[in-house]
This record gives sequence, C-alpha cells and structure tokens, in this order.
Amino acid sequence: MHTDLDTARLLLARLGVRAEELLAEPAPTAPMPLIREYLPRVANAVPVGTRRAYQPYWQRIITAWGERRLDEPTPLEIKQLAEQVKANAVPRRNSRGGRSAAEHLIGALRCLYRHAVNDELIDERDNPALRVAKPRRLASTRRALPAARLAEINEVTATTGNDPELDTLILRLHTETACRRGGALDLRPQDLDETQCLIYLREKGETARWQPVSPTLMTHLLRHAEDRGAPPEGRLLRYTNGQPITTRRYDHLWQRLGRHLPWVATQQVSTHWLRHTTLTFVERNFGYGVARAFAGHEGKSDAGTTTTYIRAELEEVAAALAALTGEPHPLTPLPV
Repeated sequence: MHTDLDTARLLLARLGVRAEELLAEPAPTAPMPLIREYLPRVANAVPVGTRRAYQPYWQRIITAWGERRLDEPTPLEIKQLAEQVKANAVPRRNSRGGRSAAEHLIGALRCLYRHAVNDELIDERDNPALRVAKPRRLASTRRALPAARLAEINEVTATTGNDPELDTLILRLHTETACRRGGALDLRPQDLDETQCLIYLREKGETARWQPVSPTLMTHLLRHAEDRGAPPEGRLLRYTNGQPITTRRYDHLWQRLGRHLPWVATQQVSTHWLRHTTLTFVERNFGYGVARAFAGHEGKSDAGTTTTYIRAELEEVAAALAALTGEPHPLTPLPV
C-alpha cells in the first residue's frame, strides 16, 4: 500500500501536480465553434488579397460543412471535398482540369485551421488540413513572346475595342514594369513620382516597391488620371465614365485579342505572358539579380541565401528599362 502511494506521489511530483489540485473543479472549456461561426472571424483577420483568393472556397466549405464543429472534418473528408471541387471547377481559358481549384480549397482550409491552432481550439497535431497534400503543380505553359507576336498584340489592341487608349496603356504598363494585374489595378495617382519616373507598386503578399517607368509612360499615366478624374488616393486606371476598371477589363481585352489573333486564344495567352516576356529580356541581358529586382521578388525563398548578395540597385533596374524601351531614364540618362 505504502509502495503504491509513494509511486503516486513520485508521479505527481514529476508532473508538477499537487494532490489538492486533483480535488478542484476542472476549468470550464469554451464550446467548439461551428465552421460557419468561425470562418467569418478568420476572413476578417487575413489580408485583403488572401480574403479575395480564399473567399469563394470558404463559402463552399460553409455550404458543405457549415453546421459541423470545427474539429469534426477528417483528412479523408477534406480530400473528398477537394476532389468534388476539382471535378466541378468551371472551365476557363487557362483551366488545367480543376487542379488549381483543389489546391486553393486545401489552402483555404489550412488557413482556417492555422488560426484555430493559434486560438488553441485544436492541437497542431490534430490539424486535418496539414495531412492532405495539395495537388502537384504542373509546369507553366507561359513563355516569353517573340517581338513580332508582341507587336501583333499591340497593333490589335490599338485598333479595336471601345477604349483603345485605356487598353494600350494597360499593355504598356505591364510590358515596361512586368507588374501583376493586382499591382496595376491598385496603382493610384499619388503613387507616381513624375520627377524620377517611378511608380509605387503594391502586389501580392503585401509586397511593395518603387519601379522605374519611361518618361513616355509616365506622361500617359498622368494624363489618363487627369482626363478621367482619378482622385489622388483612388485607383488610377479608369473607364471613360470615370469608374475604376476591374479584372473584367483584362478578361474582355484578351477575349477580343483571341478573336482577332487565333494563336492568342489557342495558346491561352494572358497578361502574365507580358511579365514573362519582359523578365526574360532583362535576365538574358542584365543577369539574374537585376531580373529578380525588376520582378519584385524579394522573398527569402526565391532562390536561396545567395540572393542576399546579388541584390540589384534601383539604378540597375532603370538601366534595364532604358534598354528595353530605348528611352533615357532620369536614374540612368543614357540608354544602355
């Protein structure tokens, strides 16, 4: 008997528990929230870009599991839901069998459960989303456009549609800066440094950078903002009625280009191809470091620790732009 008590006392001592604590009432635990109750709280806690990307998938999760507790879905059920989303994905010009939809659904669930772990609603070891692998990403079909093909795109853009001035400005902006759609859509008049021909780009992952543009493009951006009544803190790119453009303008532009240039529709060319085109030119002529800075790739995971030592200066990016456009830039007066 004494041996059993000694063993119990030794065990309690090692666990750091006093015998009196065993007699106390257990602390009440908060009830596990339903998925439909917890998801809106997560949506309000993430950056705007993350919310925009995941919102459609969070809505699908609420539709499927809204009345279930947060700790109920299993890895197998998540895998089944991902396959359903993949099978029912809406076919688009650049569709790849719904793989992206499945990837985004799993990413949306991982975001949800990461917050649940942080809130101590579930243990990290019980996170079901981490035990479901995302679909392997296929190699991109995008590539740099030859000069002749790019000229065709610019010619059709300038001679068709209901607002060629807007569309040519959009293409010139993307060609010169290699910016993403989000960066162009979020550009504001107050982001233009006319003196140094720089624009302030804010893109995905809450990254931001000053990007050189040619004096010609700067002139057209300023004129566009003035003619279409863009307020300093509002979006710069606007329709003739003064309303800011959305991603739908890009969709209509490439659909129109595809009707006039069949190869555009066949190869599913999009705005991101312009980014590939510009960055390929910069990398071939000015090296990886300058291309990386030109693209706005500043993340630690882009290409390992070595990139810390090959960061390009803004003047080097401006020199690459001057070579691309054949136009002097204030940060590097003579074209390279």
